[in-house]
Amino acid sequence: MATDAENKTTEGCKKDPFDVRAESPKRQVGLRMTVISRLQRNNFDRKVTTLGVTRSQWAMIAIVARYPGSTQRTIAEYLDMSEASAGRLIDRLCADGLLERRDRRDDRRARAVYLTDKAGPLLEKLGAIASESEQRMFAGFSDEEIEKLLSFMERIYENVSRG
Repeated sequence: MATDAENKTTEGCKKDPFDVRAESPKRQVGLRMTVISRLQRNNFDRKVTTLGVTRSQWAMIAIVARYPGSTQRTIAEYLDMSEASAGRLIDRLCADGLLERRDRRDDRRARAVYLTDKAGPLLEKLGAIASESEQRMFAGFSDEEIEKLLSFMERIYENVSRG
C-alpha cells in the first residue's frame, strides 16, 4: 500500500522543496536559501521577458549601471563569467545601443563600458520589476526584521566568502 507522500508523487504533484524537516536546521537554511534564490531569479526572468531582455543581459546592464566605466575583465569578474563571454555580451548590448565602450585615459589597451541614454528607460523598468519582487518577497516583514535578516545574511556571506 502506497503512503500519502508516494501517492502525491505518483499523481504528478510537485514535491515541496521546503519539506526538509528531517534535515538539521543549518541544512534546512542552506537548502531554503538555494530554493528561494532560484525562485526569485525565475520569477524575475519571467517578468522581464516582456521587455525582451535575457538574464545575462539584465545582469550586465545592472552591473554596468552600478559600476560605470568598468573594464570587460572587471565586469566578467562581477558576473562570474569568462572574459570572452562578457565581451560577446557587451558587443551585443553595444549593437543594441544599450552600452558603449570608451577609451580610457589611464590605459590605452583597456576600454571602459558605460550605459547609453537608451538604456535609461529599460533600467527604470528593470528597477520597477525588482522593487515589485522585493515587496512580494518581504510582505509581512517589519523594517526591523529585514535589518536583522540582512545582518545575518552579511555574516553568512563573510563566512562563505572567506573560504
